[in-house]
Amino acid sequence: MNIKKINVDKILIMFLLSHISIWTFIPSISNNNLPLDTIEHLAWASDLQLGYGKHPPMVAWVLEFFYQIFGKQDWAYYFLSQLFVGLAFYVIFLFSQGFLKNKIYSLISIFLLEGIYFYNFTTPEFNVNVCQIPFWTLTIYFCWKGIEENNTIDWLLFGVFASLGILSKYLFIYLLFAIDIFFIYLIIKKKFNSKSLISLASFFIILIPHLLWLVDNDFVTITYAMHRTGFGEEGFFTAHLINPIIFFGKQVLIIIPFLIMFIFLISKIKVKINLKDKKLIFLLSITLLPIILMFLTSIIMGIKIRTMWMTPFYLFFGVLFLYLFQKIITLKYIRYFSSIFLFLFFISPFTYFYISVTKSDKRTDYPGKEISKIVQKKWNDNFINEIELVSGDEWHGGNLSYHLESRPKWDNILENNTQNPLLKADSGFVIIGDIDILKKICSGIFFETYKQGICMIGKRK
Repeated sequence: MNIKKINVDKILIMFLLSHISIWTFIPSISNNNLPLDTIEHLAWASDLQLGYGKHPPMVAWVLEFFYQIFGKQDWAYYFLSQLFVGLAFYVIFLFSQGFLKNKIYSLISIFLLEGIYFYNFTTPEFNVNVCQIPFWTLTIYFCWKGIEENNTIDWLLFGVFASLGILSKYLFIYLLFAIDIFFIYLIIKKKFNSKSLISLASFFIILIPHLLWLVDNDFVTITYAMHRTGFGEEGFFTAHLINPIIFFGKQVLIIIPFLIMFIFLISKIKVKINLKDKKLIFLLSITLLPIILMFLTSIIMGIKIRTMWMTPFYLFFGVLFLYLFQKIITLKYIRYFSSIFLFLFFISPFTYFYISVTKSDKRTDYPGKEISKIVQKKWNDNFINEIELVSGDEWHGGNLSYHLESRPKWDNILENNTQNPLLKADSGFVIIGDIDILKKICSGIFFETYKQGICMIGKRK
């Protein structure tokens, strides 16, 4: 293989198109229903707000935008996930050119990410973790551009994408903490440019509406986040020692395929750390520091760090490793690297397809379309108005909201409130849930389907 004759831009385009196409096509043909998180977030999207009980609003906003274009086409939401991943890959490619010797290395920095399952196997489920991915890369890209070129537009865009990241998931703040620590380093070195503070303007202009919503709603998303970590639920030994050890072990396992690929790019394991190298300090800040901060959080607070929360944290690992070792990188064994890359590139979607087809007890096997067709037919036979609202948990009610003809709003209004006045209204209301409970409280038409109770209340024919 003549490395010098490689058309990097052409290969990049082929790779991105292949990745997006494969990971859109495979779940589209193997899944009968959209994944849990995607359905849940689509349920939120049926009633756009500045925030939701579990997360900030960006994921719902994006999904609703796609719904308005594509409607009830499952493939569109798999495509959306891959657009987010593909955009992130491209931004990393652009960013890396300011750090690596040539564009071939920049291309390899993206190929290495195929060794981390966050960027292939888990991506069909569009959720808050995937939603962060492009904003994570764009925040870093424009932060570095701002540092290097000091253009007002770059600093403003840094603030914009940082705020969109926070609106995707609050864990994004770990990246911003890491960047702040790098800024402290620049202040110490007397290289900090106060012009960067203009980024705070665009950051808070976008973020303030959600912050006000957060205050008005008693910080409900923060409460939920703390609950998910298991904060205060375990003994001191388990919480402050075992949880961090488990977290560390999982991070090691996650990067093993990445490291196996990388080992074929270097002639020896030797690295010299130059702490005066601003580029290296920046790369360490945006890659290792957020993970270290998460690890310290687990130690100090004794919380569980769920594996999927780490989705965006490894995006720049390829750039970091190639930058650290670029003086001893050899493309002598590029064929071995390419073979491993291609193996991972194809085995991951094949494994996803195999699991999806052979196992029948997954969320993606749920008969959401069939249940919705039954509900719609019974509604049309008995009522003259449209279904305006569905109630039930995010999964069962969310599926109805997504699949029913009128795209009714979802709201779990019956949670802890079986005396809700809507049970006696006729505005167009469908409830899905426990058979025994709904049979007792339903004042309209009740029936059972697929082990779920359905209560329909509307204007009778």
